[in-house]
Amino acid sequence: MVDTLSTSDRSRRMSLIRGKDTKPEMVVRRLVHSLGYRYRLHRRDLPGCPDLVFSARRKVIFVHGCFWHRHPDSTCKLARLPKSREEFWVPKLERNASRDRRNEQALKDQGWNVLVIWECETNNQGMLKRKIQAFFHDEID
Repeated sequence: MVDTLSTSDRSRRMSLIRGKDTKPEMVVRRLVHSLGYRYRLHRRDLPGCPDLVFSARRKVIFVHGCFWHRHPDSTCKLARLPKSREEFWVPKLERNASRDRRNEQALKDQGWNVLVIWECETNNQGMLKRKIQAFFHDEID
C-alpha cells in the first residue's frame, strides 16, 4: 500500500507528535496526584527519562504509547503496524521497544522499581487506579 501523503507532508505530520505531556500521560499524572502521590517529571539523569519519578520511594512510571513502544498485547488495536513502508516502520519500532527494555533493566539494576502504563490502559480509570495503588504497595513488579 502506498502512503497517501507526500514525504514532506508525512514528515510535517509526524513532527507534531509530542513526546511529553501527552493525553495518556496527563491522565496518569492527574490520577497519581489525586491519590496523594507527588512526583518529578522527566528526570533526564535516569535511563529512559521516566515520565514520573518518585525519588524517595525509588519508583518510576513510564506512560508508553501503544504504537510507538510496541505494546506486546496482541489485542491492542493501537499497536498495529502501518500498512505503508513496513521496511521503515518495523525496524524503527522494534528499536524503540528494545531501547525501552534496556532502560527498564538499567533502572532496575540501579535499584528502581518500574511500572509501565500503556496508552490503552488509560481508558479504564478503575483498573488504572488499582494498578497504580498496587505498584505503590509493592504488589506488582
